[in-house]
Amino acid sequence: MSLRAEIAELERLFNIVCNLREQCPWDRQQTLQEVSKYLIEEAYEAADAIARGDRNAIADELGDLLVQTLFAAIVAEQNEGVQVLKLIEGASDKLIRRHPHVYAGGTTENASEVVALWNRIKGEERKAAGSVSALDGVARSLPALMRAQKLGMRAAEAGLDWTDIHSVLAKVREEMDEVEGALAAGDLSTAASELGDMMLALANAPRFIGYDAEETLRSACDKFIRRFRRLERLVSERTLDLNRLTAAQWDSLWREVKQLDSGAASNETPK
Repeated sequence: MSLRAEIAELERLFNIVCNLREQCPWDRQQTLQEVSKYLIEEAYEAADAIARGDRNAIADELGDLLVQTLFAAIVAEQNEGVQVLKLIEGASDKLIRRHPHVYAGGTTENASEVVALWNRIKGEERKAAGSVSALDGVARSLPALMRAQKLGMRAAEAGLDWTDIHSVLAKVREEMDEVEGALAAGDLSTAASELGDMMLALANAPRFIGYDAEETLRSACDKFIRRFRRLERLVSERTLDLNRLTAAQWDSLWREVKQLDSGAASNETPK
């Protein structure tokens, strides 16, 4: 497809979204706050399709995300005075400004240098916009785990960070001791607060070994689902009652499942 055809299709989609905003009763009543929820939902569905490597689903979900983005822009123009044209111009200008190595004769040797340059330019933009803290602009609406890692990265850029993953884990252990102390004192409010501190520190541990916190936890959730389903099959095969298992039986079955799962994973690993 030529660029001309792609622009024509994008214009057609934009016109359809505008038309629905005017003529569909459901679309007419949507607020920007409501639309923001659909944006997040579609973004996660697109990310899930990409993670699964489902080409048809990727195209479908990215299309849905594009629709929601255009719809949000139209609603923002109508309700908040944000001009769609200015929005698009601003996005283009920002990309050019943040890629001087492509558009302004600058040079970078590798992707790491590009990231460092991008972060420096973003920092300068935040200061120019009136930010007074290195943590300004980290959206409170981000998923808490993602927000915790981003706050840690921003603090690190400002010079405050752990030295390595071992110092992060030491902090986690320190916070865990404080949780135990609060529980022993019967102070549940303080225990919850200390648990939050522990989780905040732990959310920053994966980046010290080159991993993303969100992806790391998502992988752990997938592993738990896989193992729990295997446990359910074992219980069914052995005519046991899942709701009547003793703690010892749970522990024994879970250990067995972990061994089976580890064996299956090692068999899938290329030699």
